[in-house]
This record gives sequence, structure tokens and C-alpha cells, in this order.
Amino acid sequence: MITLQNITLFQGALPLLEDTTISIYQGQKIGVIGRNGCGKSTLFRLLMGELPLDAGELLQPQQLARAQMKQETEASDRSAVDYVIDGHQRYREIERQLDDASITDDHNAMAHLFAEMEEIDGFSLSNRAEQLLSGLGFAADEFSKTVREFSGGWRIRLNLAQALMQPSDLLLLDEPTNHLDLEATLWLRQWLLRYEGTVLLISHDRQFLDEVVEHIISFENKKLIGYRGNYSSYELQKAERMAQQQAMFEKQQLRKSEIEDFVRRFRAQATKARQAQSRLKELQRMVDIEPAHVDSPFQFRFREPIKIPNTLLTCETISVGYHRKLFSNFSITIANNARIGLLGPNGQGKSTLLKTLVGHQPLLEGKIHYSDHMVLGYCAQQQTDVLDQDASPLLIMRRIDGKASEQELRNFLGSFAFKGEQVDATIRNFSGGEKSRLALAIVAWQRPNLLLITTKRWKLTLVTQGIL
Repeated sequence: MITLQNITLFQGALPLLEDTTISIYQGQKIGVIGRNGCGKSTLFRLLMGELPLDAGELLQPQQLARAQMKQETEASDRSAVDYVIDGHQRYREIERQLDDASITDDHNAMAHLFAEMEEIDGFSLSNRAEQLLSGLGFAADEFSKTVREFSGGWRIRLNLAQALMQPSDLLLLDEPTNHLDLEATLWLRQWLLRYEGTVLLISHDRQFLDEVVEHIISFENKKLIGYRGNYSSYELQKAERMAQQQAMFEKQQLRKSEIEDFVRRFRAQATKARQAQSRLKELQRMVDIEPAHVDSPFQFRFREPIKIPNTLLTCETISVGYHRKLFSNFSITIANNARIGLLGPNGQGKSTLLKTLVGHQPLLEGKIHYSDHMVLGYCAQQQTDVLDQDASPLLIMRRIDGKASEQELRNFLGSFAFKGEQVDATIRNFSGGEKSRLALAIVAWQRPNLLLITTKRWKLTLVTQGIL
């Protein structure tokens, strides 16, 4: 069992958690819920031993084996298979020791190491790594590719495979489905359901949470609140809990008002003075009940396009790809108010098509005709990678539109839940969700009438402005 006992946790001067307690039991599969920036990823860093507590105590088994999916991957010349196997640190350690024993011709040490290799099932590790890669959508001819040959999204998949390879009692996954298509997401669901250890899962994918987790830990008003059941059950329980809390708050406020009114009316009367004093003591003994508070999701609107032409773009028999054609002879006309979903297995050209329409990837064949009044907005998961990490949200918006007033930009950022000091803070320490929200704000500011959007579960969607 892992217990967070009366803990307090700060991020800089900002309190994320204050005097909160919760227990995590062996084998539980838990969804970690909370608004962006509330401290979910920071909690993971705490559990991995990367952060100290500001107050309280973290109690956990001494031999707890922990694994975490990394969010970034540096380019390297390690092959995909080797990179995944690197997640099994004990296997790599035995390999090194075997090399040393072979050099010194230490047969006794080699015998012990081979026995330990057998014990950890190390001789099948390469095959297990390939199974993980295959399940996450990698083709067989990609197993030997180097890490640097993969795009950012595919490197994140490599990180996920590496975390799944690592033997663990506690597995921490932060948005594991962000870069997965439907097939890989279904495979990951089955893998997690078979996993015998404890899982803590951060995800904004409600369906995935419903299918995988059986408990919820929710960040609420700087506290950690536990719920039994999946995400849908959590929503019902939280609504009921908040209704009860609000009813208790209103009842307490009514009682306080009655006491204060009684004391005000009868305190000076000798016959009522004792009763007034008794009610004052009752008031002093009351533990204040907080009103029900919802961390309301931010609300925003895309700025109205200046013009919306009837036809936004036309593709004439285009061919799309990189070194080879992924598909050819594709024609389509995108009209105002169209809603078009792009579906298909990995590697069929969905992302490449959108990158070609945006102009990030050259067209191989055919023509694309853009309306003179088309304003394109591109929302891709990798958009956060190109943001200046040392700039603030306000500075980034100023670079996009130098004519807008500072107050206008601050108001707009506020509609995306960037407020107070956060507007002027560098984004380097922002959570992944906060950076994605900023990328969306940038697109919304530019008054697009054509949106190209990368989604999580069905990968890509192409929609036009109109009713948004």
C-alpha cells in the first residue's frame, strides 16, 4: 500500500495540494482526474521520488518497483527494439556483467548470471519487445530503425513501450493515448487489464478511463478525493457529493443567520442573555462548511472569421507522401460548413495529407486550389513542440498580432483559463495540457475559417468554421 499522509505540495509559490491524505492499494487501476495545471504530473514526479514533499509523509514499500512513461525522447542511434529493451534495467545490467565475466573468463559468475537471466525470462526479451512495438502500431521493418528516424509522436510510443517493458509494481502513465490510433488504443486497454500491478493513469479520454480504471483520484480544491468505480461512476458520485455539500452549506448558513439574529435581538436582555451566550458558543464551535465548488472548464469561442467563402479549397488528383506515395489520384472540394473525418490504419497518409494541405509537406502530384479568403487553422498534437518554451503566453500572442492591445490579449487568454501571473510566466514549466490549450488559443485568435484538427482516438478530423 502507498499512503500520502497529510501532504502539502507546492509548485514554486503555488500550492497544489494542502494537508491531504489518500491511500493507494496494490493492484488498483486508478484514473487521476483534475483540471490542467492542478498537479497531476507533479504527483507522478513525487511518486517516482523526483520531488520532495513540502509537508506530510509518503509511505510506500521499500522494494516498490516503479515505471513511468516519459514525455520526451532525445534523438539517438539506438534501434527501436533496443530502446524498448533498455526499459528492463536489470536485464541490461546482467548483460554488462556477463560481458565482464566473459572477458575475465569467470565461469562461476557466468553460471550465476545465466541462471538469473533465466529467472527474469531474459532470453525472450527481444521477442517481447517486438510484441510491444507491434501492438503499438510499429511495422516489423521499423523495429531496427533508430530512434532519431521517428517523429515526435512515434517516439512517445517508444516511451510507452519502454515503460511497459520495465518490470513494475506501480505503473504511472500520463496521457498514454495521446499519440495512439484506435487500434493501438484497444491493444493498450487489453494490456493494462492484464497487468497485475497498480496503475495510475492520467487521461482526458473518458471512454478509455471507463474501460480501464476502477477507482478515481480527483484533485479538488487542493485536496485528493478518492472515488470507487470508473469515470462515469465518478461523475455521478461527485455530482451527488457536491449537491449534499451545498445543501449542508446552505443549512449551516441559515443556522448562523438565525443565531446572529437572536444574539443581536436579545443579548442585552437579562432574561435572554444566557441563551444568547449559549448560541454564541454554538457558533464558535461550528466547523465551517465550504460551498460546493466546481473547477469549471474554461469556455471560449473562435473569433468570427472575416469572410467565409462557399468553397475553401479544392484538391485535384493529388498524390501525397514522403519518399514514396502513400496514396494518389485523390480529389475533394471542401465547402463551407463541411465536417469530414479521416480514418484509417497507421501509415496510410492521414497526417501527411493534413501536413500537405497546410504546406508543411510538399505535394507530389496534382494541384490544390485555395480560396482567396481562406484562413487556415492547424491544431496538431505536435504543435506544442514548436512553441517558444522561454516565452510567456502574452509574449507569444503579441508576436502573432502586434496591433492588438495588451488588455485585449489578456482578456482573450483569460477565456482559455490563462490568468494572473500565468499570463506572464514562461511556458517551459506548463503542463502538456496547458501547452495544448495555448496552441488552441493561438489558432482561435487568427480567425480561421478552415480548421485541420488532430484528435486522440480517431487521429484526424477536418472541419470548417461555420457553426463553431
